Amino acid sequence: MSKILNLSVVALASSLMSYGALADGIAAKLQMSQNSYNDAQDVMVTVTLTNEEHVPVKVLKWYTAAEGVEESLFKVSADGEQRKYLGAHYKRQAPTHKDYIKLKAGESVSYDVELSSLYDMSATANYEISYNVSSLQLFSPNPGQAKKLARLGIEGIHSDSASFYLEGREFKGGNNKGKPGTGDGGGTTPDGISFTGRCSNSQQSDILAGLAAAKNMAADANQHLATASSSSVRYSTWFGDYNSSRWNTVSTNFSKIESALNDEPLTFDCSCKKQYFAYVYPTQPYKIYMCSAFWSAPITGTDSKGGTIIHETSHFNVVAGTDDVVYGQSGAQSLADTDPAQAIQNADSHEYFAENTPNLN
Repeated sequence: MSKILNLSVVALASSLMSYGALADGIAAKLQMSQNSYNDAQDVMVTVTLTNEEHVPVKVLKWYTAAEGVEESLFKVSADGEQRKYLGAHYKRQAPTHKDYIKLKAGESVSYDVELSSLYDMSATANYEISYNVSSLQLFSPNPGQAKKLARLGIEGIHSDSASFYLEGREFKGGNNKGKPGTGDGGGTTPDGISFTGRCSNSQQSDILAGLAAAKNMAADANQHLATASSSSVRYSTWFGDYNSSRWNTVSTNFSKIESALNDEPLTFDCSCKKQYFAYVYPTQPYKIYMCSAFWSAPITGTDSKGGTIIHETSHFNVVAGTDDVVYGQSGAQSLADTDPAQAIQNADSHEYFAENTPNLN
C-alpha cells in the first residue's frame, strides 16, 4: 500500500473533519477520505498541523509525517479496544536543528497517510483514530521558545478523534523507506545468527561484536537490578524516582532482553541506507535492520553497537514493547525527571541504563 505525502499549505473544511488544538500552540486536524472502507480499500487520513502561535515554531519532523510515518503518531481503537502499531521503530541520534521543520505564524502543513499498513485493522469494527504525539523533543530546543511553550503547558500535539467503519483485512505492512533486504548475503552462523540484505564479512563481524557487547550489557543490567538498592543512582538517572512497580517492570524488561539475545533466532539485515542506527518492526521478532550510523558507532559506550542492539530488541512486543518517546542522553534524563512512567517505556532509556556511560552505581 502506498503512503502519499502532500506538503502543500491547505485549509480543510468537511463533515469528516476532526478538530483538536493546543491553546496558542500547534493545532492538529484529521480528515478521513471516507466514512467506511471495505477490506480492499486503503484507509486514508489527511493530517493538518497549524501553528496557532504568533511566532514561528519548529516541530521535530520525526513526529510528523514529513518523511512518511516513522513512529506511532496515532491512537487507534476498534470498538473501544486499542489496536497495536505495526510500523517500524527506529533508533536515531539525538535531534539537531536540521531535524525540525519550521511553521510560520498561522501556517499549515498537510500530510496524507495510509493507516492500514501501519496499525492492526484486522477486525471488522467501528474505528476511532486521533493524532497523539507527546515528546519533550517535539518542539525546537531554542531556549527562549522552549520556556514559552512550557509556560503555555504545551507538551505535545493531539487531535480530537475521527471515526469510520472498516471491514477487517490482513495486515499488509512493512512497506516503508529503508526496506527489508532480499534475504541474500550472509547465511547463518553456528550459533544460529542469520544475516540478510547483503551483509559483507566486515559488517557481519561488526554485528557479532555488537551482539557480544549487548549480551554483556544485558547481563550487567540484570545483575544491577537484582542487587542494587532503591537508592540506585543508575536507575534514577534513566528511569526516575524509585517505585516498586516501575522497578519490577524494568527488571522484567531486561530479563526478557537478555533471554532474547541469548536464546532466540536473531536475524540482522544490512540493506538500510537511512542515516539512523537501526530499526525493527515490533510484531516481527527477532529481525533487526542495521542502518548507516550503526557501522561507525563504537562497540561499547554511549550510542554503541551493543546499545543499539539492546534498544532495538526492547522494541519487540514479545520482549518489552518499548516506544521511542525521546532520543539521546539529555532527553532520556529529562524524561526520567519529569515522567518516570514514560521513561520505563522508552527504548533509549533502556539502552543508556545498559551502556552505563558514565559509570553509575
